Amino acid sequence: MLKCDVFVSNNSTQFTLQRLLVLYRRASRLQCPLQCMCGNNMSVPLLAEAVTVSGTERETAAVIFLHGLGDNGHGWADSMSSIRLPYVKYICPHAPRIPVTLNMRMMMPSWFDLMGLSPESPEDEAGIKKAADNIKAIIEHEVKNGIPANRIVLGGFSQGGALSLYTALTSQHKLAGVVALSCWLPLHKSFPQACSSSASQSVAVLQCHGEMDPMIPVQIGAMTSEKLKSFLNPQRLSFKTYPGMMHSSCPEEMAAVKEFIERQLPRV
Repeated sequence: MLKCDVFVSNNSTQFTLQRLLVLYRRASRLQCPLQCMCGNNMSVPLLAEAVTVSGTERETAAVIFLHGLGDNGHGWADSMSSIRLPYVKYICPHAPRIPVTLNMRMMMPSWFDLMGLSPESPEDEAGIKKAADNIKAIIEHEVKNGIPANRIVLGGFSQGGALSLYTALTSQHKLAGVVALSCWLPLHKSFPQACSSSASQSVAVLQCHGEMDPMIPVQIGAMTSEKLKSFLNPQRLSFKTYPGMMHSSCPEEMAAVKEFIERQLPRV
């Protein structure tokens, strides 16, 4: 199982490697057709084209999962299908295409603009908050349609994981949990003041990171974990690392994600 953001580098070897990884991922999708249906609710823009993997029985919970930079919802919908629970609906929206400063202003799917990948890089505060509002609209839509907020897990990979953390911590709702893969906490200096309520500060978080990640080094994951521990309940936080894993996913990580979702969203 391979997931990777698209970062352009002046180093042609690194760029070629990234393109090969993306092509490999796309080829893998063709070998494993996705069984899903696309959302058609036009009142929530991101749901209009989102990939939705429906439950095989009455849906009593939902997982909203956000892809990384340059990707789309289809790949992670594949991954969610492989660990699906029959009573859970999985929603994998697509990010809008915008110019990304980090990638020489190239147009690509991105939840918000990225200027750099270090903790001290300038951040697109307005874009992050707008993106979070769009994800909160999906949460509100699910709540209005009968799935309580405490039966919703929000997750994502890399930039999508970063947005998931920010959205959950600034939400008025207490969600069932957050799955944060190979990511960081955006606008980290604004926390804990940015937390919207005491409820959001008690959310359960599963954080996973590859120890050989060359794009978002595991040290950034560790720093994020320590930051979260400073204002969230440490007993509700889990930070797992995977030897040899780069900016991607692996079966062991996906098994941990499934276990976390099953624990936070038990059958009712």
